[in-house]
Amino acid sequence: MEQSGIRKKISLARSNIAPAPVKGAAKAWKLALGRAARDSIGLEMGLTELRQDRFSLAEVLELPPERSLVVMLEGPKDALGLIVLAPEVLAGVVEMQMVGRVNPSPAPPRRPTRTDAAMASGLIDKALAGLELELLNDTDLIWTSGFRYASFLEDARPLALLLEDVTYQVLRGDVALGGGARTGQIILALPADGRGRAPAVPPAPPSRAAELVFSAALGEQVQSVQAELVAVLARLKLPIDTVLNLKPGDPLVLGTASIAQIDLEGLDGTRVAGGKLGQNRGMRAIRMVEDNAPAARVDAPKRAQPKPPGTQPIQKAG
Repeated sequence: MEQSGIRKKISLARSNIAPAPVKGAAKAWKLALGRAARDSIGLEMGLTELRQDRFSLAEVLELPPERSLVVMLEGPKDALGLIVLAPEVLAGVVEMQMVGRVNPSPAPPRRPTRTDAAMASGLIDKALAGLELELLNDTDLIWTSGFRYASFLEDARPLALLLEDVTYQVLRGDVALGGGARTGQIILALPADGRGRAPAVPPAPPSRAAELVFSAALGEQVQSVQAELVAVLARLKLPIDTVLNLKPGDPLVLGTASIAQIDLEGLDGTRVAGGKLGQNRGMRAIRMVEDNAPAARVDAPKRAQPKPPGTQPIQKAG
């Protein structure tokens, strides 16, 4: 009686334990597989449960269900991997491409054929490419990248001769096809030693000390730059012949120009401030008295432009 009560308590405790969160290669495989099925053949494929383990070759050889599609994967540095589609999954993939829907009735038992493998190869390659894309910045990229469809096996017996006797990373997923019309398992097994490319490592953020040094250097450079301003008392518009004939001593009419209203402009003519003329230590100076709001300035009155020589008014014939 005591042992029965203990078993019940252990079973209850296990049922209350939350499942471990799916992350890394497992999460990426879930996303990549569903996206590949949808984009390549329009099939709704969802993983209801996903497990990741490290298995020996002997353990991997026991995984494929009977009459599964066994596909060899070729990867970097002559590495070989394995993907297995259970009969129900294979039937759903074929039916979606043949009749455009997944038949909810049980799949008839049969051995997979070369045609089945050809119809599943596009989905497999797209899922593997998506897995690699999802893991570009993840350490799992080194053992998942670079694998693609190579060939298929009519049964799993030759696997012991083809696969290396190494440890494998194995992803086993229970999938539902067509909204649950069919359910089955997909198994992905790749060498765990990692022969693919390394993930892209983001640059380390600059330290606080480096930021301070950079800010000080930038401030020193900015403060040493010279900014040239032009003080504008007035602007005149004169005929070109008048300008060409100007000589020292000629007066220029400035109109309403005032020393109390001077514009400070940049080299591009943009007004940056206003001021008035004054003195500082015996030198002429501009005292800024306003911001860069545009000032109301009255230009000098226009002078009558002389007529070109030889022109006479047109007279009406009598």
